[in-house]
Amino acid sequence: MDSLNFWLLYSITVFVASIIPGPSMLLALSHGLKYGAKTSIATALGNTTASMIQATISITGLGLLLTTSNTVFMLIKYVGALYLIYLGIKLFRTPFHIETNNSSKTKNKSSRKLFNESFIIAASNPKALIFFTALFPQFINEGQNSFFDYFLLVTLLGIIAFTCMMIYSLSAYFIKDLFNKTSIGKYFGKIIGSLFIGLGASLALDRR
Repeated sequence: MDSLNFWLLYSITVFVASIIPGPSMLLALSHGLKYGAKTSIATALGNTTASMIQATISITGLGLLLTTSNTVFMLIKYVGALYLIYLGIKLFRTPFHIETNNSSKTKNKSSRKLFNESFIIAASNPKALIFFTALFPQFINEGQNSFFDYFLLVTLLGIIAFTCMMIYSLSAYFIKDLFNKTSIGKYFGKIIGSLFIGLGASLALDRR
């Protein structure tokens, strides 16, 4: 684990898996547009926190228990699906406006809400546990790695996850003028909401 090639390969693997569009990235895109890059840091932190917890569970061996227990897996799966559908309906029915209120009270309230939404979506995805449980054995040798090695693996994963979320948030924020000058914003909430509903339904109907 001391070689540059090892950490480079690990970083690329995690980055590619993290940057692929999914519910968390769509949420980062939506929050980046609606609330701005600074406030949507909370979104990235929520996702990162959940991902690091899942990674820790997997790397300590509990991930194997959860992914092999059909009851626990299905419970987490359906909770996540229902929340995605709920959030999708909320987005679909709410007009999408770029926030211009810069008061600290509004920002603080929004940040807590953004963190919670992102954390729940990431934490309620049981397939992340499967991915982490499959990922870490490729980069660790049982009995040959220290606690510090595991700490570095999880920490680097968190940094990459946060970076990927902010890439989406920042990219969305930089095209906000397009939303202000055109009618795209009128339909954005409906599009993202429909995607969330579709993702939730697909998750619920997917047979593991």
